[in-house]
Amino acid sequence: MDILRNQPSNEVSSSSPRGESRNNGSRLRSFWRTLSIILNVVLIIIVIILVVNLFAWKKFAEDIVGGLYYNFILMDEATIMSIIEVNADMPVQFDLPLKQETNVRLTEPTKIDGARVTLSTGGLNIVNAPADIVLSEGTILPVELDMVVPVDTTIPVQMLVPVNIPLNETELHDPFVGLQEVVSPIYWWLSGLPNSWLEIFTGK
Repeated sequence: MDILRNQPSNEVSSSSPRGESRNNGSRLRSFWRTLSIILNVVLIIIVIILVVNLFAWKKFAEDIVGGLYYNFILMDEATIMSIIEVNADMPVQFDLPLKQETNVRLTEPTKIDGARVTLSTGGLNIVNAPADIVLSEGTILPVELDMVVPVDTTIPVQMLVPVNIPLNETELHDPFVGLQEVVSPIYWWLSGLPNSWLEIFTGK
């Protein structure tokens, strides 16, 4: 009799761990199922947000890339305009040939020895006679100048020089063109994309 009474208790005690194992497995499956649902809901919300704002992001990216592209073009076509003030002493060295006829005025009495004199006064006539004469101060003499005058001096230079330098004629031209070539494909690709769902489905 004692043996029969003890049998049910052995069956109950042997089945208890299996019940706990089933409960744990059920809880774990419920947890993963709940986590999967939450993740799916989050992903769906993210997709909805992206879809709703897709064309706004497209317009934003197009404006930025387009702004870069057109500003690189404007930078390449720009010019540097300024006024440079020059204030310096410029050295000047050259030989000046001088050949011309002019009149000179004596600033003091000048004696000329061995001059040839022709004189006709009253009853006295002297023709081409040698004589020592004195020319008075203020006498005007016609002379012919034929000489080379060396010039060695400095000239003060003060002037405003306007400057206009096109950037596409400087070393900056190649970098600007390179930047345009980098940005241009992205800009034109973005420009070719649809701007709304209506345009996608209708082509308008």
